Amino acid sequence: MDEKITGGKPWHPRYTYWPARRAGNLLFISGTTGTDDEGNITAPGDIVEQTRQIFRKWGPLLAEAGCTYDDIVQTVDHFTTTENYRGTAAVRREFFKERMPTSTGVLVSGLLRPHALIEIHAIAVVPA
Repeated sequence: MDEKITGGKPWHPRYTYWPARRAGNLLFISGTTGTDDEGNITAPGDIVEQTRQIFRKWGPLLAEAGCTYDDIVQTVDHFTTTENYRGTAAVRREFFKERMPTSTGVLVSGLLRPHALIEIHAIAVVPA
């Protein structure tokens, strides 16, 4: 099975990627920033709340693929500041509970979306 996943939202054909893509029993979630439906950063200057918004945005993608946060096995964080980055650990505990995914953090000099402090992508295993 190979399918695009949009979380039930319309996706403009000008985009050259999908929010998520299922390939076999794997779900690949594109790099996501903490934005609202209009693409505005929801919490300028607050990496913790931006992280929370990223994980909230993943909920519909996971559900469409038949997954939950427990099915995420890997995340990669790209962040522009270490200030309060430790606070993102509490957000991870909110969403992942006891089944923590593997994770990599990469400090970068900037992200494409202005005012984004963090962008995260993930891989989940779709339950049989």
